Amino acid sequence: MTGSVREDGFASSGNTEMSPEQRVPEWGGDDLADPAGTAGLDGDLPGVDPTELTDEDLIREMHSLHRTRLDTLRHAADSALANHLRRTAELETEYLARHPGREVDPSRLRDA
Repeated sequence: MTGSVREDGFASSGNTEMSPEQRVPEWGGDDLADPAGTAGLDGDLPGVDPTELTDEDLIREMHSLHRTRLDTLRHAADSALANHLRRTAELETEYLARHPGREVDPSRLRDA
């Protein structure tokens, strides 16, 4: 049985080949289309460069994004979701760059 196709042309279920970024119409891969003009006044995307944040600020920003994730996914405009995905990726990438040897909780590992 195949998943139905929604009005927007995306499969409603069973499609694991596309990432969330690919399913959001405004997401162009590396760039965010900004039809609403929400980019900063200098043309940059909103948000402080993660490399400029202290560890405390980086954690606070990631906490805020994760706290608002479900609401953004379920109810925000496509452009807001695409911005949320972009910002989350930026912050998490910076965190992993700063903490490559982060402690992994053994209880979170699966048996191989």
